[in-house]
Amino acid sequence: MLVILMSLSLIGIIFVQAFFIDNSLDNEEKQFTLNVKRSLSVVSKAIEDKEFEYYYSKISDLIKSGGESDSIRLREMLVKFRDEDRNETTVYRNIISEESFKVPSLFFEIGIDSISVSRLFNRRETMVFNENSLDGNHSIKPEETIIEYSTLDEIQRKLLEQGYRDYYKNFPIYKRIEKDYVRELLSNELKAEGIGIDFEFAIYDRDLATKVQSVNFEMNATSNYGVPIFLDNNNQSNYKLFVNFPERTKFLFSNILWLIALSILFTTIIIVAYSNAIYQLIKQRQISQIKTDFINNMTHEFKTPIATINLALDAIRNPKIIDDKEKVLRYLGMIKEENKRMHAQVENVLRISKLEKNELNISKERVKLHELIEAAVAHVELIVEDRNGYVKLHLNASKSSVLANDTHFTNVIVNILDNAIKYTEGEPEIDIYTENVGNNILLRIADKGAGMTKIVQKRVFEKFYREHTGNVHNVKGHGLGLAYVKRMVEDHQGHVSVESEKGKGSIFTIKLPLIS
Repeated sequence: MLVILMSLSLIGIIFVQAFFIDNSLDNEEKQFTLNVKRSLSVVSKAIEDKEFEYYYSKISDLIKSGGESDSIRLREMLVKFRDEDRNETTVYRNIISEESFKVPSLFFEIGIDSISVSRLFNRRETMVFNENSLDGNHSIKPEETIIEYSTLDEIQRKLLEQGYRDYYKNFPIYKRIEKDYVRELLSNELKAEGIGIDFEFAIYDRDLATKVQSVNFEMNATSNYGVPIFLDNNNQSNYKLFVNFPERTKFLFSNILWLIALSILFTTIIIVAYSNAIYQLIKQRQISQIKTDFINNMTHEFKTPIATINLALDAIRNPKIIDDKEKVLRYLGMIKEENKRMHAQVENVLRISKLEKNELNISKERVKLHELIEAAVAHVELIVEDRNGYVKLHLNASKSSVLANDTHFTNVIVNILDNAIKYTEGEPEIDIYTENVGNNILLRIADKGAGMTKIVQKRVFEKFYREHTGNVHNVKGHGLGLAYVKRMVEDHQGHVSVESEKGKGSIFTIKLPLIS
């Protein structure tokens, strides 16, 4: 249940991180789009303003230098205000004159001789009359008259702007704007919005490309940004300014790269910690099972000797047996052998414990490996013969001098031989080979026993490990013998390995360095 909850939590964290990154990327894309469109709008307005300023300056110069107007239209506004307290009447008079001119259009390159433009003037008069207190009539002449003249620049600009738009509406776009100028404006505005990456641009006329475009521009409905340009008097336009960014995706990801990196880092840490926790849980469960098997096997190993000793002691106490010296000695011998057997089991456990704590003092000296092999075979020879088996020696190595502890290394070989005997159901058939390979000697112990699977081979040298067969007592042992073998061989700067096939036997190989 704990593992399921932890797994669900981890999956949830990963999904939340992915959602957060996706949401951040979406926000970056929206902000990017907003900045680009804002830049395009500014550029579009700047292009139009520049063109109009050029038009306006030329027209203004021609009006100022031009001759008489073709026609004049007057519009008058009159406002009268009477002040009772001061006995005065004030008259405001506003006269707007519109003068029409025809000016040459050679500088516009439009193919006609002239165009009509207008100039507006504003004449403001303020007159103050005193009233006659006797008859109540105004004085004939005003006591004060103020006259002001001014040009209506804003109104005039509006009129010129309308004329400018109508005039340029059907003008070829490539004659109205240069693409280098467009690129410069776009570059400056995009950089001002924090977008400093390469871009391509183009101006389209009713979905048709014009000459005003960059070399590598490609129309793509999903990645292009566009705004109308050169609006007419109805705020409509046939032209659109488009821009796209070849490295747009890379730029968007670069803005949240730190977020992605931190998310991946912390998620990886969580996954590693989670995996380690799961591994430890599984490992602890395996160790718990192995220790349970070990205790069961150790109990079995001690139970039989203890039962044998108790039976022997009960037999010795029997009045009929106690006077039979031969039987007493026989039972005493059995007690001694069983006691030695239990002592050997305890020593084996203690030996492994000391090896784990690096407390086992192992003194080494020059020995002949062949002599250690022969001594080890002598320990098991009687057992093998009793089961009608054999141990054959093939000592082909010409050099066998190694630096080793004779007692411990003899135990190494005995443990391997003991396993070969225990895991053979019928007659034990064991062959021992030696050979020299370079500056090393190889010792191979081959049997024709039960063999091991690939999975068991990988774990056979682990402490407490025994292959599960459904009955932990079918072969006596506690999973310490081969762990002791591996630790001891490595302590002698050697290497041990096993090759095996289920049902066909095993070959244990020990490699040790020779000494001269």
